[in-house]
Parts: sequence; C-alpha cells; structure tokens
Amino acid sequence: MILSNILLTQDTGKIIGPVAKLLGYIMEGIFYVIDKIGIPNIGLAIILFTVVIYLLLMPLTIKQQKFSKLSAKMNPELQAIQAKYKNKKDNDSMMAMNMETKAVYAKYGVSPSGSCVQLLIQMPILLALYRVIYNIPAYVDKVKQAFLPLVDKLIAQDGSVEFIQTFSSSNMFAKQFANENFTGGVTSYVQNTFVDVLNKASSAEWASLKDVFPNLSSDIDNTLSLLDKYNNFLGLSMSNSPAATFSEARATGSYIMMVAAFAIPVLAAVTQWINVKLMPQQDTQSGNGNDQQNAMMQSMKTMNMVMPIMSAVLCYTLPAGMGFYWVVGAVVRSIQQIVINKHIDKMDLDEVIKKNAEKAKKKMEKAGVRANQMSAYANMNTKSMASKASTKPSMTQEEKDELVKKSTEYYNKNAKPGSMMSKANMVRQYNEKNNKK
Repeated sequence: MILSNILLTQDTGKIIGPVAKLLGYIMEGIFYVIDKIGIPNIGLAIILFTVVIYLLLMPLTIKQQKFSKLSAKMNPELQAIQAKYKNKKDNDSMMAMNMETKAVYAKYGVSPSGSCVQLLIQMPILLALYRVIYNIPAYVDKVKQAFLPLVDKLIAQDGSVEFIQTFSSSNMFAKQFANENFTGGVTSYVQNTFVDVLNKASSAEWASLKDVFPNLSSDIDNTLSLLDKYNNFLGLSMSNSPAATFSEARATGSYIMMVAAFAIPVLAAVTQWINVKLMPQQDTQSGNGNDQQNAMMQSMKTMNMVMPIMSAVLCYTLPAGMGFYWVVGAVVRSIQQIVINKHIDKMDLDEVIKKNAEKAKKKMEKAGVRANQMSAYANMNTKSMASKASTKPSMTQEEKDELVKKSTEYYNKNAKPGSMMSKANMVRQYNEKNNKK
C-alpha cells in the first residue's frame, strides 16, 4: 500500500471519503464545543470522539456478540453434521449436508454471513475514523487555521517548497507535490500540502525552519505555541509519534519523556489483550468438527495473541493521537463488552432459538413449504445417503415401488393448499391421468 495514496489532505475515496467527511463533522463539532468551554485540546477531543463513535456502533456490536453467542451454542450441531458427512463427496451427500446445515442456521435465526455483514459495515467507518484522527487539521478547521498565517508567509518565501520537501514526512505526500494543482499554484491545494507536512514535522525540523527563515521566527513561535496548546495532552504531543518523542527525549536526556513515549504502546498492548479476553471465544480444544474449521479456530487464537503485540508496534510508529485513540477505543470496547455480555447472559437463548425457529417456519410456509416437510425430506435424503454408502444390496423393484407409494401418500396428505407441493401434486395427477388414456 502506498501511503501517499491515502494520506491526502482529505480522503477522496468513493467510500472512505464521504464517511471520513461525516466523521470529520462530528470531530469538528466536538472540538468546537470544548473550545467554547475553554479546553481546546485534541487529546480530549479524541476521547469524546471515540466514545461517540463506539456508542453509535453499539447496535452492530450487540448483534455481533449475539451472533457469537448463538454460534457457540449451535456449533456442536454443525460439527455433528460435518462429522456425519465426512469423506462423503457425492452430490447427494453434499446436498443433504447443505440442507441440514441450512436448517440449523434457520433454527438459531442466524446467517452464515451474518458476522461478515456487520464487519463490512463497520470497516469503512473504522478506516475513515483512522483517517480523521491521523490528519486532524484536514477535518477540524480550527486546528488548520493555526497553521495558515505561517503557511501563507512561508509559501511566499523563495526556496520554501524545496526546503519543506526535505522534511521526513514530505515523502508521504510526494504525489501532492507533483500534482498539477500544486505545480499550478492552486492556493488551497498548496496550503493543504504545507499543512500536511508541518503537521507531521519533528521538533528538530521546526527548529531548522527557524534557522533557514529567520524572518519568520516570531510567526513560527506563535504557531508552535498555539499547536502546543491544541496537541499537548498529559505531556505528549498528539501529532508526534512515540518513536520521535523517544528520540528527542534521548537527545536531551529527558528520562521522564523517554518513559512517557513508551506509555501509549504499552497501554495499547495491555488494553487490546484485555479486550480480546473479554470477547466470546470459540472452543479450540474440543477436537470436533472438520480439520479446516479447527485450523481456522487455531489461526484465530494465534491472531488474538499476536494482535496486542502488533498494536504496540503500530502505536510506537504512528502519531501519538492514533495510539491514544487505540487505547481509548480498547477501553471503551472492553466496557461495552462487559455490559453486552451481562445483557446477553440474562437472555434466555432457548427462548430466542424458539422464536427464531418460528420465524423460519413462517418464512418457509410463505414460500410454500412446511417445516416438517423440509425436515422429512432432509431425513429421507440422509437415509438414502446412508443406504448408498453401505454395502447392503440395492432395493428390489417391489421395495422401490412401495417407497414411492408411501412418499406419494405422505405428500398428498401433508401438502398445504396453494403451496408449491400441492401444485406439484396437481401436475403429477394431470400427467398420470393423461398417461392412462
């Protein structure tokens, strides 16, 4: 993935872009409120922003956890079906297994893709959320305005474009510098590009800016003073990465800041680990089910162990604001998890399953097929499969005729008026009548 493609001033993607813009309005609204009460701080804004977003996602989270609980309860039945048809690859066996599996999902009122759908809904929101937090000035005009007096004067300086491109963060915005809007001198685009680079600049790079453009020293100091007011939270700059903070602290011999730089990555790992532990876990020790499913479950367990470590590594290299969101998000999710788990534990899952089974029955009846007919058909197919798999001799013609007779009598008796089954009977009777002529 090329970072310069996703780190534009505002995301222009067809999906992420509009979602990020909407979330940006929420972030700007939060910053506006805390600014009005006298505490315009990005760290505080991230806390409130995270809480608001996860509260909005609460219904999806509840559905996801409910799905996990029901999945854990129905999993033994699915494993039994898989074991039943293990090593049976013929079409009839596969069809029978598929029908029985669908019946189990219908019984529990869940969809095989239920969890995936919820994740697909959440994914653009979470990606857009990262986008907003990563580049606050692009979405919070108040913060962007802190840069503009300096940026406007800096743009007018000879050699400023070449010098700003020597900053380490400028590599992420290489495509912006090459864009025709930048080379053509479109004011807003040039401003945004300078803001993007300066927003990620280190303390040493800000100092070098004063050295190269001494006539702008007072403007640089004023900008840094205002940005420090916005960015500083618990002694850490939300725009600097813990890695950069650690390097600067080591150069100045500030051991307190060196420890503080590691605080966010460590907290990210710990809170992520707690969050994973609170999530419903699939049984990976039972040894039931097919090998593929067991392998997937083991992979998930391994991923849950690796995720806290990945969180620490990413939070160490990304801006502290991102890591701070990560920590706050994990805390909020953990609290949600505790509340949701208590809510779901109080639910009578057997009653939920009963209601879901009734809904599935009505749905099938609406389609013209009775639930007991579906079950009978599945059972008949299952018995047929077992018969085929056995070494017993095939049925005689008389036995086949008797089976057909019984099946016909059964469907004549149980077919619901107006259903697909009754219509099929009418067609069969018509054909039989014509064949007799």
